[in-house]
Order: sequence, then C-alpha cells, then structure tokens
Amino acid sequence: MGHLTTRDAYKSLEERINWFTQGAPPSDTLYKILQVLYTEKEAKWVALLPVRPFTLKKAAKIWGTTEAKAEKLLDHLCEKALLVDSEYHGERQFVMPPPMAGFIEFALMRTRGDIDQKYLSELYWQYMNVEEDFVKDLFFATETRLGRVYVQEPVLVNDKTNHILDYERASHIVEEAQYIGLGTCYCRHKAYHAGHPCEIDAPWDVCLTFDNVARSLAEHGEYARLISREEAKEVLQLSYESNLVQIGENVREHPAFICNCCGCCCEALQAARRFSPMQPVATTNYIPKISLETCIGCGKCAKVCPILAIAIEEAKESPNGARTKKHAVVNTEICLGCGVCARNCPVKAIELERRPVQVITPVNSTHRFVLQAIEKGTLQNLIFDNQAFASHRAMAAVFGVILKLPPMKQALASRQFKSVYLDRLLSMQKKYDRK
Repeated sequence: MGHLTTRDAYKSLEERINWFTQGAPPSDTLYKILQVLYTEKEAKWVALLPVRPFTLKKAAKIWGTTEAKAEKLLDHLCEKALLVDSEYHGERQFVMPPPMAGFIEFALMRTRGDIDQKYLSELYWQYMNVEEDFVKDLFFATETRLGRVYVQEPVLVNDKTNHILDYERASHIVEEAQYIGLGTCYCRHKAYHAGHPCEIDAPWDVCLTFDNVARSLAEHGEYARLISREEAKEVLQLSYESNLVQIGENVREHPAFICNCCGCCCEALQAARRFSPMQPVATTNYIPKISLETCIGCGKCAKVCPILAIAIEEAKESPNGARTKKHAVVNTEICLGCGVCARNCPVKAIELERRPVQVITPVNSTHRFVLQAIEKGTLQNLIFDNQAFASHRAMAAVFGVILKLPPMKQALASRQFKSVYLDRLLSMQKKYDRK
C-alpha cells in the first residue's frame, strides 16, 4: 500500500470519507476521532476501499493480498463496526457505512473496553456541538434530508388513522423487516460520558436497526442484539410513553434505522432548536391543531415539545374589548408533526391533521443517495468511484433513478455528470414521454 506517515494515513481516510455524498468536514477533532476508531493500519486499509458495496475478491485485489488474508481483515473491520456485510445473490458483500447514521454512532451503541468511550464522547461533543460544521453539513447541505420523523400512531384518531400510509408507520417498518436489531442509544450514551446527561432520563436501549445492518451489527461485535417484531413494538411503545420522537432513514422502503430521540441529546433535534426555522429532518405529513375552546393553557404540550415549537400565549384583551384566554400556540413553520404534544394534552385539545402539502419521501437508499449527490454537486463522485460502480448493474441503478427525477434535477444531473451516455438517455426519455 506504499509508505504513508501516520498523518497521511488518517488524511487519506478523511478524504475517502468525504468522497461520499455524506462526509465529515476536516478538523483536528475529526483527526483525533479517527485515531480512536481506527488504528493507523486500519486507516490505510479503509482509505483504499470503495464507498459503495464491494466483494471479498475486489478488496483482495485493491489491497494486493490473498482472499484469505483480505477476509480476515474484513472480518476484523466488521467486528469494530467500521464495515458492515451482507449477502447479495449468494455472494458476501461489504460496505463502509457513512459517518452518520454509521460508524460514528456504531462506536457507542454498546459498552466496550477496547476504546476510551468517555474520551471519544468528549471528542464527539466538541465536533458536533461546539464546532458545528459537521452538523450543518449533515442536516442542511441538501434539500433531501438524511432522516425523517414518524408520527406517533397512538395519537391519531380513527379517521386520521385510515389515511396514514404504510411507510409513515414505524410499526409497518417493524413488520416488514427481516432482521431487527436493538442497541444502546448513541446520543444519550455520548451525552452521559461528555457530562451532559439526558434531561428527561429517557431509556437507552431503544435504538432500532433493520435488515442487513441489524444482522451485521449483531453478528460482529454485538453492537445490537436481534429481537422479534413483538419486542420491537414494545420498544416503540416504551418510546411513545417516554415522549421520544421516532426519526428514521428518509426512505419509504426498508430504512436502515429508526432512532427514538429526545430533544436534549439528539443531534437532529438539537439542530432543529439551534438553527430554527431550518428543519434538519423531513417532517411527518401531520400538523397539530389546537382547539382554543378546549385548551386550558396548562403548558404541558410546550414542556414536552422536543424542538420548542409550542408556546403558551397569555390571556389578553383585544382593542375591541374581547378577552382571549391563556392557550397554546404551535409554530407550524418549525413543527415536525411528531405528535408528542397531542399525547400529553390532558384535555385532548390537540389533534393531528394532514398537512396541506404532501411531504415527498425518496423510494429507497439509492434514490436518496442520487438526490443528495445532485443537490450537493457530487454526483460525479458517486458515479466515478471506480471500485464502487465498476459494474453495469450499479451504473444502471443510478441511471434508473436519474431518469425518474423531475426535469430540473435531470438537468442538474446532466451538467454534473457531463456524460454523453446520460445525455442520450435523457434525450430518449423525453422523446418517449412525448409519444
């Protein structure tokens, strides 16, 4: 792999991480984080790997070693949750997870003695809560968000329940998953070690992962334990009762995770508070409506709102002499539509209504990757990662997503990609649409 100094090894790793659509802005703190998570040799190995799924054979070729030695290295990296593995058409594949939800979180999803978790948590806190560049890039660099909020199903009245779509239900995601993993909440674990314990004393064992991610984390290093659908639904119920917000991957089909988040520890909800009115995650398709006749102005909804989107307006007299009573007011510009407020209203003065404009959710992870790459101007990185997109199958998947995009984003993709092949595909698509 050639001669690299220690600093060069981690710099190469940082550059490889930032080749992907979701990156990690370089800083001295990031360098220290990578030193905790990766040895110098591991940094050299991973820096050479594709950012998209690859096979054992591909890794051996890249590293210039035998498949037996490569598999041993890959297994070792999976055991540290720096890679996750899966099976595709009977062949084992590996992928480097993004920083978040990925290797940053995985490191604190269980108690472990091979790293200093307090020191790592303090570095995380500095990188995300003080320096902020990573959080701003993660949540606001693209129009298409990384995560989306799930509505709390129990608070929907019958007529609203009939209109909720399957992919809007956390319970449906649980039902559809082949594997379900349960791990420690990275956010509360980090905050505890960094000296900022959870203000509401929320439960820790509520982090849900699904399918290949869940299986890999459970099989390698016990970063999660596999649980049944019934157990997963119990986790959701416990989270509802603890006033936690469900935030999952922003896709309709087979999301990789659902976090159960508190406003004091979760980076996404903290970002919603700090950078209001910008929203770091996609909202639900619901918005709370408060009945002024019923509301008693007790303030419980404002107290439990995770992003401080509810205020209590004091009683006042209008110019015409009419007097209003004390009541709750929702800032609909920043409200996530989670439903925590409705659950806590003692007089049932809050109901959730469908938003007037439907929130659009990407179909799957590939769809989300391509949209974010176009919006961030990094589509060429996604396409021309030589190791990752060496096959026609992978290229076809990306092109297939692009062809289904609105014309404006197709034009953006074409300019970024600068590909005669893509231009011809788009031209053919337009001719077909006119027929």
